[in-house]
Amino acid sequence: MSELTVKFNQDDYKIATKETLYNGFFKIDRFAIQHKLFAGGNSELFTRELFERGEAAAVLLYDPKKDVVVLTEQFRIGAAQSPEKSSPWLLEVVAGIVEEGEQPEDVARREAQEEADCIIQDLLPISSYWSSPGGTSEKIHLYCALLDSSGMGGVHGLEHEQEDILVRIVPFEQAYNGIASGEINNAATIIALQWLKIHQRSILTADEPSGE
Repeated sequence: MSELTVKFNQDDYKIATKETLYNGFFKIDRFAIQHKLFAGGNSELFTRELFERGEAAAVLLYDPKKDVVVLTEQFRIGAAQSPEKSSPWLLEVVAGIVEEGEQPEDVARREAQEEADCIIQDLLPISSYWSSPGGTSEKIHLYCALLDSSGMGGVHGLEHEQEDILVRIVPFEQAYNGIASGEINNAATIIALQWLKIHQRSILTADEPSGE
């Protein structure tokens, strides 16, 4: 069986130049790059533009006693460009950008408080992945947090960041089926719900009283 270890590493490419094309709310850089080829030798020098998005943390809020997930609904400019003219208000897990000096776990806890008005402690790690590495530097650190959803709901978010976030309490199976129906249509939420589908039994078993 073939191992998953990749063939090349950090020493097998070089960046000849880096130029900032735009520096606003986000940043776009242009790189001139050369790297080794699988067939041997090196590539020609070529350019790529990179949308500098940085790291982000996202967390699926799950109430195992009620078997519901807590999702957010908010406007997303990227989805507003959909050729299908579908709604740009997306159902998502709680998420936020990792600022300099922060740890992803701390961001997940902070965003849960800002976006859903809840305090979470323990985080179950799901995955860390590149969201679209052909064009953006964004890396997502994805978690699940168990909580009591009683009293949750309403509209939250930071006004100075133009956040208008509706908190939705959704039965887990309904949310999971939303992947197939297209109602759940963003990567972090799809991955998190699929992870929960796989691990739900062990989570529910661990949450049961021991009977001692």
